[in-house]
Amino acid sequence: MDFEKIKAAAEAYKPDMTKLLRDIVRFPGESCNEKAKIDRAAQEMRKLGFDKVEIDAMGNLLGYMGTGKTLIAFDGHIDTVGGGNIDNWTFDPYEGMEDDEVIGGRGVSDQEGGIVSAIYGAKIMKDLGLLSDKYTALVVASVQEEDCDGLCWQYIIKESGIRPEFVVLNEPTDGGIYRGQRGRMEIRVDVKGVSCHGSAPERGDNAIYKMADVLQDVRALNNNGAGESTEIKGLVKMLDEKYNPEWKEANFLGRGTITASQVFFTSPSRCAVADSCSVSLDRRMTAGETWESCLDEIRSLPSVKKYGGDVAVSMYEYDSPSYTGLVYPIECYFPTWVIPEDHPVTKALEETYTKLYGNERIGPPETVEMRKARPLTDKWTFSTNGVTIMGRNGIPCIGFGPGAEAQAHAPNEKTWKSDLVTCAAVYAALPSIYTK
Repeated sequence: MDFEKIKAAAEAYKPDMTKLLRDIVRFPGESCNEKAKIDRAAQEMRKLGFDKVEIDAMGNLLGYMGTGKTLIAFDGHIDTVGGGNIDNWTFDPYEGMEDDEVIGGRGVSDQEGGIVSAIYGAKIMKDLGLLSDKYTALVVASVQEEDCDGLCWQYIIKESGIRPEFVVLNEPTDGGIYRGQRGRMEIRVDVKGVSCHGSAPERGDNAIYKMADVLQDVRALNNNGAGESTEIKGLVKMLDEKYNPEWKEANFLGRGTITASQVFFTSPSRCAVADSCSVSLDRRMTAGETWESCLDEIRSLPSVKKYGGDVAVSMYEYDSPSYTGLVYPIECYFPTWVIPEDHPVTKALEETYTKLYGNERIGPPETVEMRKARPLTDKWTFSTNGVTIMGRNGIPCIGFGPGAEAQAHAPNEKTWKSDLVTCAAVYAALPSIYTK
């Protein structure tokens, strides 16, 4: 391959990528309301000559370039979070902004820029004759990720029967290659009590007080060490070979965490003892942890055992309809995943990147120093659709995408035009490197 020609082609498409990204951003599109964004991206795929463009029953957009044997997918979720407090923005989050280097607007880093780069990466494959009978490129603009990571791909894999050889996740990676992330799950704890008049609280059984005991143990689970004499051993124990056979990857990804995120209660009035209390727990999981182990961990807390049958520990379920009206229920469990550093997919992406751009991260002047201080191959802090693609279904995933993780969900969200170009070039070259 002529790598200089690939880079030149990507640079030439910078104005087209900028226009497409700004067009997509102009449509508000939180989870379950992405139709206008999907339609605009589909319009671009058809204009650029994709061989097949489909929108499935859930509303995911699938664009195929080429007709070769090996299916290689590039995934980006097209939904965004809301704009939040508009007073925190210096420009309209949907009209956005643009200068010579930067594009601003809700979703430009998280993560519609990645979709734009993938669309034009596939176009470059076609322009430069890189397509062969060895592979087909599938560009996916997926829905509902912000609400329920991976739901879209559970549908694509299980209901549409699409199973790529591997998937490139184009969430923002700050110029790096990411090979994993911690998982997460949403846990609910319900505590029963008995109400009575607040003037004589001893007649009742206050569910809030019982939950307070549970929350103290949950906090200990997050904060404690793992010494032999520690009754509630902290989650840090999973970094230790003694407790976790996957301790090496756990140290790469980082320890798990847990925190209370919501509190609910019922009471006959403000003058009564609460007769129930519930909390939501946000649980981040490292390698070696499963949904069963995380639920058992809560059920084994001293306070939970103390209150016995008055405490129920469960996992949430997601069942919101997509913008097409499809309901596809799934547990709120988003498994940890990590692809080995010596995996053929990891090596192929590293080879592609280094042949195009060298052995360290690149980026615009305002980010390049920070980027170069980090290893080229690293991991995400947040969660991606890889939780289902690899975490649930074992399909290898690797991450490379324009923008910055720190821009996700932030006011004045921005991305860099140079990142769009870099990613389009890498996406264009990767399938040929992998299938050579």
